[in-house]
Amino acid sequence: MNHSGHTVTAVIITKNEEAHLRDCLASVHEWVDEIVILDSGSTDGTMEIAAQYGVRFYQNSEWPGFGKQRQIAQGYVTSTWCFWLDADERVSSALQDEILSVVCQGVGDSVYAIPRLSWFFGRFIKHCGWYPKPVVRLYPAALTRYNDASVHEQVEILGSMSIKTLKNDLIHYPYADLRQYITKSSLYASHWAKMKAAAGKKSSLSGACSRAILRFFRMYLFQKGIFDGKQGFLLCVLSSYYTFLKYAELWALGLDSEKGAQNWPRSKRAK
Repeated sequence: MNHSGHTVTAVIITKNEEAHLRDCLASVHEWVDEIVILDSGSTDGTMEIAAQYGVRFYQNSEWPGFGKQRQIAQGYVTSTWCFWLDADERVSSALQDEILSVVCQGVGDSVYAIPRLSWFFGRFIKHCGWYPKPVVRLYPAALTRYNDASVHEQVEILGSMSIKTLKNDLIHYPYADLRQYITKSSLYASHWAKMKAAAGKKSSLSGACSRAILRFFRMYLFQKGIFDGKQGFLLCVLSSYYTFLKYAELWALGLDSEKGAQNWPRSKRAK
């Protein structure tokens, strides 16, 4: 499909996403010009589901981090516009129409953020700092890309760019169960701590505790998580746990580096 001379590619990075991928692809395959998936070594039915939708499917099993994996994926894009999706996200018909309207206007110096409405254990979360919290997902492919961050990666916004926010929501189903939340949190915390440690950052257990407590009260009271019921309370507790985990792991990495320095031969330390 050519939209007034401009084309759009939906880009997704995956690993073992068979539970989500079919619904994600069904929400975009009829109106985008191509779909590019870069997989990092799925062992489930991800590849087979992608084939059913005519996806351009690539693999890179040597995981370089989220930011660089997205950069590699963008290298396969041949369209004017990149529209980024996660496998656990869905595009409504209203958002589809809004995106196509932007694409038909042509390429300028703007990137587009989209509000994301997340489903969390039985309800959509409207507070807690989770909503609307727009995420940049639509931009001209020649204009920019994601940064190098191994986790919590972001689109690079250059000085000449403006960010515009679309009105319609991207629907997000991030967690199937509590165990998945804990697993993802542990993985992201580990990546984050290693990235910060490599940059020379340090932490303390008291700092980890205070940051976790502040995180809970900020989300539950100041960001009105209390209005999201039991799910809001649970989300605030889990987010507090994630915050503690990040800084506690950073503290532990600092201990490991100090121990390594102490065990280094005196003659080599003196050089």
